[in-house]
Amino acid sequence: MKSKLSIRSHFDYLFEQISLFCEEIKQADITQAYYFKLPPVQKKDELSAPDSVHVEKLTGQDAFSHCISSYKDLFIDKKESGKVLTRHPGILLVNDPKNEIQNRLVEINLAKDAFKELILEITNNDARFEAVHSAVPSLVTLAAYRKIHFEQAVPYSVRFTWMTKHSTKTLSKKAALDILQRSSQYTNPRAIDQNNWQSIVEQERVRVSSLSDSAKLRIRRPTRVSPEVNVRFSAKNRYHVSGALPFILLNPQKETKIGELKNYSRDGNDPRKKEYNYLIERIYLETING
Repeated sequence: MKSKLSIRSHFDYLFEQISLFCEEIKQADITQAYYFKLPPVQKKDELSAPDSVHVEKLTGQDAFSHCISSYKDLFIDKKESGKVLTRHPGILLVNDPKNEIQNRLVEINLAKDAFKELILEITNNDARFEAVHSAVPSLVTLAAYRKIHFEQAVPYSVRFTWMTKHSTKTLSKKAALDILQRSSQYTNPRAIDQNNWQSIVEQERVRVSSLSDSAKLRIRRPTRVSPEVNVRFSAKNRYHVSGALPFILLNPQKETKIGELKNYSRDGNDPRKKEYNYLIERIYLETING
Protein backbone atom coordinates (compact mmCIF):
# COMPACT_ATOMS: atom_id res chain seq x y z
CA MET A 1 0.00 0.00 0.00
CA LYS A 2 1.31 3.43 -0.95
CA SER A 3 1.83 5.60 2.09
CA LYS A 4 -0.24 8.68 2.74
CA LEU A 5 2.99 10.69 2.92
CA SER A 6 4.16 9.45 -0.51
CA ILE A 7 0.86 10.33 -2.19
CA ARG A 8 0.74 13.72 -0.51
CA SER A 9 4.35 14.58 -1.39
CA HIS A 10 3.83 13.64 -5.06
CA PHE A 11 0.69 15.76 -5.20
CA ASP A 12 2.30 18.72 -3.40
CA TYR A 13 5.13 18.75 -5.95
CA LEU A 14 2.63 18.62 -8.81
CA PHE A 15 0.55 21.44 -7.38
CA GLU A 16 3.69 23.51 -6.74
CA GLN A 17 4.67 23.17 -10.40
CA ILE A 18 1.18 24.20 -11.54
CA SER A 19 1.25 27.20 -9.20
CA LEU A 20 4.66 28.28 -10.50
CA PHE A 21 3.40 27.94 -14.05
CA CYS A 22 0.35 30.10 -13.30
CA GLU A 23 2.56 32.82 -11.84
CA GLU A 24 5.04 32.64 -14.72
CA ILE A 25 2.41 32.80 -17.42
CA LYS A 26 0.90 35.89 -15.78
CA GLN A 27 4.20 37.61 -16.51
CA ALA A 28 4.52 36.16 -20.02
CA ASP A 29 3.67 37.85 -23.31
CA ILE A 30 0.16 36.59 -24.12
CA THR A 31 -0.85 37.59 -27.63
CA GLN A 32 -4.33 36.02 -27.58
CA ALA A 33 -6.57 34.25 -25.10
CA TYR A 34 -9.85 32.42 -25.70
CA TYR A 35 -11.93 30.45 -23.23
CA PHE A 36 -15.07 28.55 -24.19
CA LYS A 37 -17.27 28.40 -21.14
CA LEU A 38 -19.53 25.36 -20.83
CA PRO A 39 -22.65 25.09 -18.65
CA PRO A 40 -22.14 23.37 -15.27
CA VAL A 41 -23.30 19.77 -15.00
CA GLN A 42 -26.24 19.28 -12.68
CA LYS A 43 -26.28 16.22 -10.40
CA LYS A 44 -29.47 14.96 -12.06
CA ASP A 45 -27.72 14.95 -15.46
CA GLU A 46 -24.59 13.03 -14.42
CA LEU A 47 -25.52 9.85 -16.26
CA SER A 48 -27.09 11.38 -19.35
CA ALA A 49 -25.53 12.36 -22.68
CA PRO A 50 -26.89 15.82 -23.62
CA ASP A 51 -28.37 16.49 -27.05
CA SER A 52 -26.97 20.01 -27.04
CA VAL A 53 -24.34 22.11 -25.27
CA HIS A 54 -24.27 25.90 -25.30
CA VAL A 55 -20.81 27.49 -25.50
CA GLU A 56 -20.05 31.01 -24.26
CA LYS A 57 -16.95 32.47 -25.89
CA LEU A 58 -14.74 34.65 -23.67
CA THR A 59 -11.80 36.71 -24.92
CA GLY A 60 -9.06 38.94 -23.55
CA GLN A 61 -8.45 39.28 -19.82
CA ASP A 62 -11.67 37.51 -18.91
CA ALA A 63 -10.62 34.47 -20.95
CA PHE A 64 -7.10 34.60 -19.54
CA SER A 65 -8.38 34.61 -15.94
CA HIS A 66 -10.61 31.60 -16.62
CA CYS A 67 -7.73 29.74 -18.25
CA ILE A 68 -5.43 30.34 -15.28
CA SER A 69 -8.10 29.20 -12.81
CA SER A 70 -8.80 26.06 -14.84
CA TYR A 71 -5.27 24.68 -14.43
CA LYS A 72 -5.83 24.60 -10.65
CA ASP A 73 -9.32 23.13 -10.87
CA LEU A 74 -8.47 19.89 -9.10
CA PHE A 75 -10.92 19.80 -6.19
CA ILE A 76 -14.62 19.13 -5.78
CA ASP A 77 -15.17 22.52 -4.08
CA LYS A 78 -18.79 23.60 -4.53
CA LYS A 79 -19.48 21.72 -7.76
CA GLU A 80 -22.89 20.11 -7.84
CA SER A 81 -21.59 17.07 -9.71
CA GLY A 82 -18.47 15.24 -8.61
CA LYS A 83 -18.81 12.46 -11.19
CA VAL A 84 -18.44 14.57 -14.33
CA LEU A 85 -15.16 16.43 -14.78
CA THR A 86 -15.47 20.13 -15.51
CA ARG A 87 -14.09 20.77 -18.99
CA HIS A 88 -12.17 23.98 -19.70
CA PRO A 89 -11.68 24.33 -23.47
CA GLY A 90 -9.65 27.33 -24.49
CA ILE A 91 -6.34 28.44 -25.95
CA LEU A 92 -3.50 30.73 -24.92
CA LEU A 93 -1.05 32.07 -27.50
CA VAL A 94 2.18 32.73 -25.61
CA ASN A 95 5.56 34.11 -26.69
CA ASP A 96 8.23 32.01 -24.98
CA PRO A 97 11.62 32.99 -26.47
CA LYS A 98 13.68 31.34 -23.70
CA ASN A 99 11.54 28.16 -23.51
CA GLU A 100 10.76 28.85 -19.85
CA ILE A 101 7.04 28.15 -20.20
CA GLN A 102 7.71 25.06 -22.32
CA ASN A 103 10.13 23.66 -19.73
CA ARG A 104 7.61 24.22 -16.96
CA LEU A 105 4.86 22.50 -18.95
CA VAL A 106 7.11 19.48 -19.55
CA GLU A 107 7.80 19.28 -15.80
CA ILE A 108 4.09 19.56 -14.94
CA ASN A 109 3.15 16.76 -17.31
CA LEU A 110 5.95 14.55 -15.97
CA ALA A 111 4.69 15.21 -12.44
CA LYS A 112 1.16 14.31 -13.52
CA ASP A 113 2.42 11.04 -15.02
CA ALA A 114 4.36 10.21 -11.86
CA PHE A 115 1.34 10.93 -9.64
CA LYS A 116 -0.95 8.83 -11.83
CA GLU A 117 1.52 5.94 -11.91
CA LEU A 118 1.81 6.02 -8.12
CA ILE A 119 -1.96 5.95 -7.63
CA LEU A 120 -2.60 3.21 -10.19
CA GLU A 121 -0.14 0.91 -8.42
CA ILE A 122 -2.98 0.46 -5.92
CA THR A 123 -5.00 -2.14 -7.83
CA ASN A 124 -8.08 -2.30 -5.60
CA ASN A 125 -10.53 0.49 -6.48
CA ASP A 126 -11.85 0.98 -2.94
CA ALA A 127 -8.36 1.00 -1.46
CA ARG A 128 -7.21 3.44 -4.13
CA PHE A 129 -10.08 5.82 -3.42
CA GLU A 130 -9.45 5.68 0.33
CA ALA A 131 -5.70 6.22 -0.05
CA VAL A 132 -6.04 9.22 -2.36
CA HIS A 133 -8.76 11.01 -0.44
CA SER A 134 -7.10 10.35 2.88
CA ALA A 135 -3.91 11.98 1.59
CA VAL A 136 -5.54 14.75 -0.48
CA PRO A 137 -9.11 15.41 0.70
CA SER A 138 -11.63 16.56 -1.95
CA LEU A 139 -9.25 15.87 -4.82
CA VAL A 140 -10.85 14.95 -8.16
CA THR A 141 -8.23 12.37 -9.08
CA LEU A 142 -8.89 12.33 -12.83
CA ALA A 143 -8.56 16.12 -12.92
CA ALA A 144 -5.05 15.80 -11.49
CA TYR A 145 -4.13 13.31 -14.22
CA ARG A 146 -5.13 15.36 -17.26
CA LYS A 147 -2.23 16.98 -19.03
CA ILE A 148 -1.75 20.53 -20.23
CA HIS A 149 -1.30 20.09 -23.98
CA PHE A 150 0.89 22.51 -25.91
CA GLU A 151 2.63 22.94 -29.26
CA GLN A 152 5.95 24.66 -29.91
CA ALA A 153 6.07 24.23 -33.71
CA VAL A 154 4.09 26.29 -36.23
CA PRO A 155 0.90 24.47 -37.25
CA TYR A 156 -1.32 25.43 -40.15
CA SER A 157 -4.30 25.57 -37.78
CA VAL A 158 -5.50 24.88 -34.25
CA ARG A 159 -9.22 24.21 -34.19
CA PHE A 160 -11.82 22.88 -31.77
CA THR A 161 -14.49 20.25 -32.18
CA TRP A 162 -16.62 17.86 -30.16
CA MET A 163 -15.63 14.25 -29.57
CA THR A 164 -18.29 11.59 -29.06
CA LYS A 165 -17.42 8.52 -27.02
CA HIS A 166 -19.17 5.34 -25.97
CA SER A 167 -18.91 3.35 -22.77
CA THR A 168 -18.58 -0.29 -23.85
CA LYS A 169 -19.09 -3.41 -21.74
CA THR A 170 -19.04 -6.98 -23.12
CA LEU A 171 -21.25 -9.61 -21.52
CA SER A 172 -22.62 -13.11 -21.97
CA LYS A 173 -26.16 -14.13 -22.83
CA LYS A 174 -26.73 -15.16 -19.21
CA ALA A 175 -25.48 -11.79 -17.91
CA ALA A 176 -27.85 -9.97 -20.28
CA LEU A 177 -30.78 -12.08 -19.08
CA ASP A 178 -29.83 -11.29 -15.47
CA ILE A 179 -29.93 -7.58 -16.27
CA LEU A 180 -33.39 -7.93 -17.79
CA GLN A 181 -34.59 -9.95 -14.81
CA ARG A 182 -33.60 -7.11 -12.52
CA SER A 183 -35.19 -4.61 -14.90
CA SER A 184 -38.54 -6.35 -14.62
CA GLN A 185 -38.63 -5.47 -10.92
CA TYR A 186 -38.14 -1.76 -11.54
CA THR A 187 -40.84 0.82 -12.02
CA ASN A 188 -40.56 2.59 -15.37
CA PRO A 189 -42.10 6.08 -15.19
CA ARG A 190 -42.67 6.04 -18.96
CA ALA A 191 -44.90 2.98 -18.76
CA ILE A 192 -48.64 3.33 -18.16
CA ASP A 193 -48.51 0.74 -15.42
CA GLN A 194 -46.25 -1.98 -14.04
CA ASN A 195 -47.93 -4.74 -16.05
CA ASN A 196 -47.18 -2.97 -19.32
CA TRP A 197 -43.59 -2.42 -18.23
CA GLN A 198 -43.10 -6.09 -17.35
CA SER A 199 -44.60 -7.06 -20.70
CA ILE A 200 -42.02 -4.91 -22.50
CA VAL A 201 -39.16 -6.47 -20.53
CA GLU A 202 -40.52 -9.97 -21.17
CA GLN A 203 -40.44 -9.33 -24.93
CA GLU A 204 -36.82 -8.26 -24.54
CA ARG A 205 -36.06 -11.44 -22.59
CA VAL A 206 -37.54 -13.56 -25.37
CA ARG A 207 -35.34 -11.77 -27.90
CA VAL A 208 -32.18 -12.49 -25.91
CA SER A 209 -33.24 -16.04 -25.08
CA SER A 210 -33.51 -16.83 -28.79
CA LEU A 211 -29.75 -16.29 -29.18
CA SER A 212 -27.27 -19.15 -28.96
CA ASP A 213 -25.56 -19.67 -25.59
CA SER A 214 -22.23 -18.69 -27.19
CA ALA A 215 -23.55 -15.35 -28.49
CA LYS A 216 -21.33 -12.36 -27.85
CA LEU A 217 -23.08 -9.25 -26.58
CA ARG A 218 -22.12 -5.79 -25.49
CA ILE A 219 -23.70 -2.67 -24.09
CA ARG A 220 -22.49 0.34 -26.06
CA ARG A 221 -23.83 3.35 -24.23
CA PRO A 222 -23.24 6.91 -25.54
CA THR A 223 -21.50 9.17 -23.03
CA ARG A 224 -21.16 12.90 -22.61
CA VAL A 225 -19.44 14.65 -25.51
CA SER A 226 -16.16 16.37 -24.72
CA PRO A 227 -14.18 19.16 -26.41
CA GLU A 228 -11.18 18.27 -28.53
CA VAL A 229 -8.28 20.27 -29.98
CA ASN A 230 -7.24 19.48 -33.55
CA VAL A 231 -3.75 20.59 -34.53
CA ARG A 232 -3.02 20.45 -38.26
CA PHE A 233 0.27 20.91 -40.11
CA SER A 234 -0.86 19.37 -43.41
CA ALA A 235 -3.53 17.02 -44.74
CA LYS A 236 -1.55 14.00 -43.52
CA ASN A 237 0.30 15.57 -40.60
CA ARG A 238 -2.19 16.33 -37.89
CA TYR A 239 -3.14 15.20 -34.40
CA HIS A 240 -5.84 15.74 -31.83
CA VAL A 241 -5.77 15.97 -28.04
CA SER A 242 -8.27 16.50 -25.26
CA GLY A 243 -9.65 20.01 -24.90
CA ALA A 244 -10.41 19.51 -21.20
CA LEU A 245 -7.83 22.17 -20.32
CA PRO A 246 -6.81 25.26 -22.30
CA PHE A 247 -4.33 24.43 -25.07
CA ILE A 248 -1.13 26.47 -25.24
CA LEU A 249 0.46 27.53 -28.53
CA LEU A 250 4.02 28.69 -27.92
CA ASN A 251 5.65 31.41 -30.02
CA PRO A 252 2.60 31.78 -32.27
CA GLN A 253 2.89 32.94 -35.86
CA LYS A 254 0.35 34.97 -37.82
CA GLU A 255 -0.14 32.27 -40.46
CA THR A 256 -1.60 29.80 -37.95
CA LYS A 257 -5.39 29.79 -38.13
CA ILE A 258 -7.10 29.67 -34.74
CA GLY A 259 -10.62 28.23 -34.52
CA GLU A 260 -13.24 28.28 -31.80
CA LEU A 261 -15.53 25.78 -30.11
CA LYS A 262 -19.06 26.03 -31.46
CA ASN A 263 -22.30 25.02 -29.76
CA TYR A 264 -22.89 21.28 -29.81
CA SER A 265 -26.06 19.78 -31.22
CA ARG A 266 -26.62 16.09 -31.76
CA ASP A 267 -27.43 15.85 -35.49
CA GLY A 268 -29.38 12.78 -36.45
CA ASN A 269 -28.75 13.56 -40.13
CA ASP A 270 -24.95 13.56 -39.85
CA PRO A 271 -23.75 11.35 -42.74
CA ARG A 272 -20.76 10.25 -40.65
CA LYS A 273 -23.02 8.89 -37.92
CA LYS A 274 -22.87 5.12 -37.60
CA GLU A 275 -26.16 3.30 -37.40
CA TYR A 276 -26.36 0.79 -34.58
CA ASN A 277 -28.67 -2.17 -34.90
CA TYR A 278 -29.44 -2.63 -31.23
CA LEU A 279 -30.96 -5.86 -30.03
CA ILE A 280 -32.48 -3.87 -27.18
CA GLU A 281 -32.19 -0.14 -27.79
CA ARG A 282 -33.42 0.77 -24.31
CA ILE A 283 -30.19 -0.46 -22.73
CA TYR A 284 -27.99 -0.13 -25.86
CA LEU A 285 -27.53 -3.92 -26.09
CA GLU A 286 -26.15 -5.23 -29.34
CA THR A 287 -24.67 -8.45 -30.68
CA ILE A 288 -21.00 -8.57 -31.66
CA ASN A 289 -20.37 -9.97 -35.12
CA GLY A 290 -17.68 -12.58 -35.47
